[in-house]
Amino acid sequence: MLRIAVVGSGPSGIYAAQSLVEQSAVDDVRVDVLDRLPCPYGLVRYGVAPDHEKIKSLQNNLRTVLENGRIRFLGHVEVGPGGVSPEALTRLYHAVVYCVGATSDRRLGIPGEDLPGSFSATEFVSWYSAHPDCDPGAFVLGARSAVVIGAGNVAVDVARMLTRGADELRPTDVPQSALGALAASRVREVHMAARRGPSQARFTTKELRELGALPGADVTVDESELARDPVFADLSALPAPVRRNVEVLRGWAGRPLRPGARRLALRFYLRPVELLEREGRVGAVRCERTAPDGAGGVLGTGTYEEIEAQLVLRAVGYRGVPPPGLPFDPVTATVPHAAGRVLRAGAAAPGEYVAGWIKRGPTGVIGTNRPCAKETVASLLQDAPLLCARPVAPEPLDALRKLGLRPVTWQGWLAIERAEAELGRSLGRRSVKIPDWDGLLSAALGPA
Repeated sequence: MLRIAVVGSGPSGIYAAQSLVEQSAVDDVRVDVLDRLPCPYGLVRYGVAPDHEKIKSLQNNLRTVLENGRIRFLGHVEVGPGGVSPEALTRLYHAVVYCVGATSDRRLGIPGEDLPGSFSATEFVSWYSAHPDCDPGAFVLGARSAVVIGAGNVAVDVARMLTRGADELRPTDVPQSALGALAASRVREVHMAARRGPSQARFTTKELRELGALPGADVTVDESELARDPVFADLSALPAPVRRNVEVLRGWAGRPLRPGARRLALRFYLRPVELLEREGRVGAVRCERTAPDGAGGVLGTGTYEEIEAQLVLRAVGYRGVPPPGLPFDPVTATVPHAAGRVLRAGAAAPGEYVAGWIKRGPTGVIGTNRPCAKETVASLLQDAPLLCARPVAPEPLDALRKLGLRPVTWQGWLAIERAEAELGRSLGRRSVKIPDWDGLLSAALGPA
């Protein structure tokens, strides 16, 4: 028997588990998918906006994998301090595949970034996704104006969530605390600021068009900012996805605002240089106007603009953090590897592997994790004859429990799902996420 631990139950971890049982030539492979959270699915549960039902439905496909008889979900298992050490895992399993993602966010590195009212988009997404590490009362939306810094799908998601009405979100699984805060929100203007032009924005056309379909908000675009883009006059040479983005933006330029509607302004060629303090918290974003440099980048022009904002959300990318016990490259924020094999001092470490964002960086879409996981699994299976020769624990779950851990099994996760469905019924809604550790563990494990 070949026993494998996959650390992380997001798409990359689940695809790695699936590849292991499908590709292995070993007669008997058993895979334990470990996660420090009691719930599986990673960013599909805690990173996809609640109004994106189609993407969230990917959970059904991931569920099918975790229901495979040779794959076992073990949540509430911390790898590192306070849980099971990486060294102990190598004694319990023949190999360990780390699929821990990129759990931090990139910073702007500008003055005022840590003022009250300034947050990463990751924090805001975690809040409206009911991540148990996030304070359910973290966001009291008393701001009048918000600035979202970035031009990717995460920036579009948080801007959309700020401008959606509570009635539109009530049918989703957004936690009750976040729904109440969004219902009481005073935010009337949201500015999404990008330092480069519309042809270089990273949002998809589908995400972009959803902004124009918001019933209670109007999208505005400054045509003079669009015209700064060198491709604006002739879109014919652009790739089709980029061309569609620019065409959508052109259609919104100069569109009048409806009385009483929220305003969502898409701004380009603005680089934030400072968050300005007003009455002890962020009050405005000072931006430098940029211009194309002819080589795909931008240059500062020395012209500045201030945008009022009592709430600032930076959506400028995720960043990996050093996994306990593994080597880490601080420049790429990834674990050094060769085709998924962890490298220690330049040499492959037997039995240690990586897949997903901690392997390649936070790039690609959900489906990109499939070939990434397959490459890693191919390396692991090449090493299988050597790995199988190592002695391991007869039952890792027993060993984890002897360490004082209380793993949440698949049955415990199903109990969480039932509790969330019951919570939704009690509130006159559909299934509603439980937003705190105590609630999740009580549902999964019963009283401590």
